[in-house]
Amino acid sequence: MKPEELSAARDRVIPDVVAADLGVLFCGINPGLMSAATGHHFARPGNRFWPVLRLSGSTPRQLAPSEQDELLSCGLGITNVVARATARADELSDEEFREGGRILVTKVERLRPRWLAVVGITAYRTAFGVRSAAIGPQTRTIGTTRIWALPNPSGLNAHWTAETMAEEFGRLRVAAGMPDRAQS
Repeated sequence: MKPEELSAARDRVIPDVVAADLGVLFCGINPGLMSAATGHHFARPGNRFWPVLRLSGSTPRQLAPSEQDELLSCGLGITNVVARATARADELSDEEFREGGRILVTKVERLRPRWLAVVGITAYRTAFGVRSAAIGPQTRTIGTTRIWALPNPSGLNAHWTAETMAEEFGRLRVAAGMPDRAQS
């Protein structure tokens, strides 16, 4: 993709992939420029979201970002804490995260997924004002929806490998009562 195409995608919003009563609603930090330019979540080639979903047994095969709507048939969906696209998450203000958290609560109350999975512990801490949150299930709920904080699948997150992320995503899949689709 050409640099001018990416630059033109700044501040764009891409549609959520959602439905009512999902098993897990994944929540990214915000769309990157590649995602905004293509209209597909987690579209940057170095992002490990799609491989980790497959490795965790959440999808029967590795989906491409352009196949994101197939997540719905697996009981999964995608949204973001902040809707507008940026080149880097550090371009977002704490107030944008807090406002995104308020919007997210309203969305979750309407859609009622079993689990909200926020991919990015710092985004979860800032959006929900829980400074001490750690990766894993949280004590806070939104109605009957439980919350799980997951590691950020960005290729920049060197603290987690695809395999260790897949273990955490797999723990969430089991907690959500979802089948191991890799075995299907």
